[in-house]
Amino acid sequence: MSSALDPEIRAKVEQSFAAQAMMETLGARITHLARGACDISAPILSLATQQQGFAHAGLTFSIGDSAAGYAALTLMGVENEVVTAEMKINLLAPASGEALVAEGRVLKPGRRLIVVQSDVFSLKGAARTHVATLLGTMVPVPR
Repeated sequence: MSSALDPEIRAKVEQSFAAQAMMETLGARITHLARGACDISAPILSLATQQQGFAHAGLTFSIGDSAAGYAALTLMGVENEVVTAEMKINLLAPASGEALVAEGRVLKPGRRLIVVQSDVFSLKGAARTHVATLLGTMVPVPR
């Protein structure tokens, strides 16, 4: 699968991402986009921490789910969107540092079901810690 992304698909993904108020609230942004792949980063803001000061699992899940979904969307025609049918998360380590980055990718594209995965890392200076893995299924829907 070539990683070159059609400009029309890139524009569709960027427009869809810009319409997500949740991502805006979290300060998230797309940092990489290619066919079947999407990375999303978000700062660890005080509004997204839990009682022990770590990034809340909700932040981890939100950017992981979105990265996986947008990875799937890069493989859809302009007439389609995707929605999450199911998503499982394994939390591997406390998420501390300055930011999180979710690296989403398509494992198995299909016409009706798209199997996706995201790995989420916390960034603290030059250190990068694997904090979560998500595995899920996206479903194409009309735009």
